[in-house]
Amino acid sequence: MRYAISSGSPFEKIGGYSRAVVDGDWVFISGTAGYVAGETDPDDAEAQTRKALEIVGNTLQEAGGSLRDIVSLRVYVARREDIMPIAKHLGTVFEDPRPTNTTVTCGFVNDEIKVELEVVARLGSL
Repeated sequence: MRYAISSGSPFEKIGGYSRAVVDGDWVFISGTAGYVAGETDPDDAEAQTRKALEIVGNTLQEAGGSLRDIVSLRVYVARREDIMPIAKHLGTVFEDPRPTNTTVTCGFVNDEIKVELEVVARLGSL
């Protein structure tokens, strides 16, 4: 069975994407920024990582899973100097077997966004 999970954002329809797609045991989560105006510090990449993981965790919970089901993680970072603080935080979150990880330095449409996470998970994988 395949279905979408929506965040309710109008950008999903405008941009032609879903917050997440569940396809059988697999969950594919679109890039999730950790910057939420009024909730996260626009200069703190680690805090934004925590917030992004919270949003990803809530999405996985809606799909019937958890962060432990993540098998692949892509981390998009605005500033190279934020890579290590983000990586160290991720190292405290994930346990063996840890997900694969690719980290890319890039730009975002909003300069306050410092990190975005893209996730592939397999429900019940552990």
